[in-house]
Amino acid sequence: MNLDANETEEQQYSLANLQVFEQWNYTTGAVFKHYNETGYWTFVASRNMLNNVNYKHLDNDETKERTFDYVSQEIENKFRIENTSRINGYKINYGVNYERAKYNNSTSQLLPDNNGQILEINFASEFAMNKYGAFAQISKKFLNEQLILSGGFRMDGNDYSDDMSNPLKQFSPRFSAAYAINEKFGINFNTGLYYQLPAYTILGYEENDEFVNKNNNVTYIRSVHVVGGIEYNPTSSSKITLEGYYKNYDNYPFLTVQEIALANLGSDFGVIGNAPVTSTAEGRTYGMELLLQQKLYKGFYGIVAYTLGWSEFKDKEGEYRPTTWDSRHIVSLTGGKRFKNNWEVGLRWRFQTGLPFTPESDISSLVTVWNQTGRAQPDYDRLNESRKQLVHELDFRVDKKWSFEKWSLNLYIDLENAYAYQTENPTTVLDKDESGEAVIVNPSAPIGLQRYATKTLNLTSGTLLPTLGIIVEF
Repeated sequence: MNLDANETEEQQYSLANLQVFEQWNYTTGAVFKHYNETGYWTFVASRNMLNNVNYKHLDNDETKERTFDYVSQEIENKFRIENTSRINGYKINYGVNYERAKYNNSTSQLLPDNNGQILEINFASEFAMNKYGAFAQISKKFLNEQLILSGGFRMDGNDYSDDMSNPLKQFSPRFSAAYAINEKFGINFNTGLYYQLPAYTILGYEENDEFVNKNNNVTYIRSVHVVGGIEYNPTSSSKITLEGYYKNYDNYPFLTVQEIALANLGSDFGVIGNAPVTSTAEGRTYGMELLLQQKLYKGFYGIVAYTLGWSEFKDKEGEYRPTTWDSRHIVSLTGGKRFKNNWEVGLRWRFQTGLPFTPESDISSLVTVWNQTGRAQPDYDRLNESRKQLVHELDFRVDKKWSFEKWSLNLYIDLENAYAYQTENPTTVLDKDESGEAVIVNPSAPIGLQRYATKTLNLTSGTLLPTLGIIVEF
């Protein structure tokens, strides 16, 4: 954080809310393939590690207490064996995987509940787990290659808890079909059942030296997907597709303190899921996608994509509410032109309707709450009732490439958000006096009931970001 950028109210708000993030990670691995008459075997071994440090000092003063202090490490050692074969027109793929994962976490945090009471979270935990799985898939073309059918499954388990140890409980079948009606028209359909392990921050949460969420019988997130659509190819270089989709989620993490699904917690940077949860939330996403694609033709190319979608999860009353990711309308226009002498110009324009957000709670201005959080708190009884401003921006790029005998050089200039579009986000901040001190409107009230004077500040986001790139290929 740049503590010297502390002049405007917008800068002061950012400094009051930004945490310090220190993170590093690495990944290393090896792949060995052995070929035979019908296909090949693949052996994969890898290791990855993530070290994550987040903290926040009161008033950004390192001599004062930390209102948030988080350190975690995730270490995964993975091994996979799989076989891919083609036999009598069938493509067959199957294999097994094993993973040894380690996780440790040290957390100290002060957090307000829905009533404005400050909760202190302070624990250190660590665990190791074995994860294992198996998968298989088979596909074949029929009816003179007009029909392609594919089916398969995977199943996963681990020894974190008895609820997740049996891989048959996480058996995930999948099926897809694609049929070419003629040279121009085709239809497709696919469906599947999917399971996903909750984040390590959820599995490693402790209270009183016990894994709270393990005792809450947290389990794999379950999702059913159904997708179908049509494809039209006016020419050999163009394509139009229209697809509809529906996805249903259950066993999703439900935060018991905030009483909301984890999908509604928000999209801010931070540590997500380091709290008590139950695998009881339910949700759904559905909508349609339209795609128009023109491949390279006389030097021009372009893609137009439009998505209309809904993303909803049930609230604590069992009613569907929009999630933080319910963008509803998304438009993306991408295109470009290749010129002589290896010059190329490209652009991309994006449009998205405003994302939902939860209005602020009355507890926000309480002195005890603001001193610990530095920002307004959401009122989850009015979950995602409001929407942010729509956003759109244009990216523009120019490339020039030189090709040599054994290497090539590519220079480019990229302008992200070329016309510097900005969005405004009304935000509550403290109303300060002439000396810069926060004003308490009721200083004679008991400490737990004292409130700061607040006002609304329009924070802006969005800036022109130029980039000069150099790419060398040997």
